[in-house]
Amino acid sequence: MNYTIETSSLTKRYNGQLSVNHVDLKIPECGIYGFLGPNGAGKSTTMKMLLGLVKPTEGNVKILGKYLTSKNRLDILKHTGSLIESPSYYAHLTGRENLNLVCMLKQAPETEIDRVLHIVRLENQQHKKVGQYSLGMKQRLGLASAMIGSPRLLLLDEPTNGLDPAGIQEMRDLICSLPKKYGMTVMLSSHLLSEIDQMATDVGIINKGVLIFQDTLASLHHKSRRKLKLKTTDREQAARILSTRGIAVTCSSHPSYLLLPDEGDGRTAAAITALVEQGIGILRLEETDKSLEEIFLSLTGKKVSL
Repeated sequence: MNYTIETSSLTKRYNGQLSVNHVDLKIPECGIYGFLGPNGAGKSTTMKMLLGLVKPTEGNVKILGKYLTSKNRLDILKHTGSLIESPSYYAHLTGRENLNLVCMLKQAPETEIDRVLHIVRLENQQHKKVGQYSLGMKQRLGLASAMIGSPRLLLLDEPTNGLDPAGIQEMRDLICSLPKKYGMTVMLSSHLLSEIDQMATDVGIINKGVLIFQDTLASLHHKSRRKLKLKTTDREQAARILSTRGIAVTCSSHPSYLLLPDEGDGRTAAAITALVEQGIGILRLEETDKSLEEIFLSLTGKKVSL
């Protein structure tokens, strides 16, 4: 597999305290890599090191097949766009004028402005002063700035932060379209599990500076062992009967249900038969998966902000 970003033992200390602790990232080409973790976990610091905005204490960064150094940083960043923490803009200038300045800095043709305005759907607001933009429009302008020059890599730090539900959906749809339509690799940080779950193809989870999980989103979900939710006419008696047969039963948060491990169709059928033979009515049996929130909690021992 080809990786757009690879890091080796990437570490950052501030006043002797580890902010990022020997992180080895592997971000595949042309996908959306969700960088997930609670606030203060080290997400922004890691992304700043990838851009050369913060110097690592240890380790190295490889972007687009080249090691990031002080000598080649600008050459590498020509192929990289970023939106870190909050978009930068001149409030007294229009959206188009702001993008024109970005084109000058990136030495990109002005034709890029119309292209990125179309992508982020700001054509109708391009001549409006940015100080009059809504928060969602400012976020889209920041994304447009990051996309000037057709970068192969896009780093977005909390891009939906502060947006209303309509703005979040709009930004989500836009980001999801980038790898397929424009061949970009997107690294997206968030503390919102629901956002990562709906956008990412691959996931890295960082907690207290340590990368505790890295794989596909599907693999993260597979870490959840499927359970069966069982509703009967007598929950307590059903629990006793199943326990005597060696089935580890737990009570659901819902007062009418029991949770059973999924041990295969044969064991499940035998358990149901045993209950029916003892006069227990079966009202409902359904499969259930752990939510992404529960998986995160099992990995970190800590709830994430939602």
